[in-house]
Amino acid sequence: MVGILSASVALLSDQVTKMIVVGNASVLAKGIEVFPGFDLMFFRNDGVTFGMLAGFPWWGLTLLALGICCWLVRLLLQTQSQLEALAYGAIIGGALGNVIDRIRFQAVTDFLDFHIGDLHWPAFNLADVFVVSGLAVLILNSFSMSHRQA
Repeated sequence: MVGILSASVALLSDQVTKMIVVGNASVLAKGIEVFPGFDLMFFRNDGVTFGMLAGFPWWGLTLLALGICCWLVRLLLQTQSQLEALAYGAIIGGALGNVIDRIRFQAVTDFLDFHIGDLHWPAFNLADVFVVSGLAVLILNSFSMSHRQA
């Protein structure tokens, strides 16, 4: 139940924020400074993290993401840990959010732009935040569990 709720929250919040961004794309194309070093800016990324695999067919990346989601659903259904279920759900929901973008636009909508001067971190979205956060929880949890067993 925790995993399904986590996936739902991740997917819904990702899609709502992207809907707002796409609806305001003309304004966000130039960027809006939220505070020094952080802007809201409309981007389309046809690759994956950091623009890797840019130009790879969108349907190929979609099939890859769906395959990984199926594997993660299997892990979610097998886990007895609420924390792992939460993490798997966050990853699944985030991945599905980006899959929806790939199906609709053949690219992912990114809008969070962190920078120091002219040095920009690659733009990202809430789906990416959920995926990375879920992975971080799983990694930290595995370290914690191996430390307890030692």
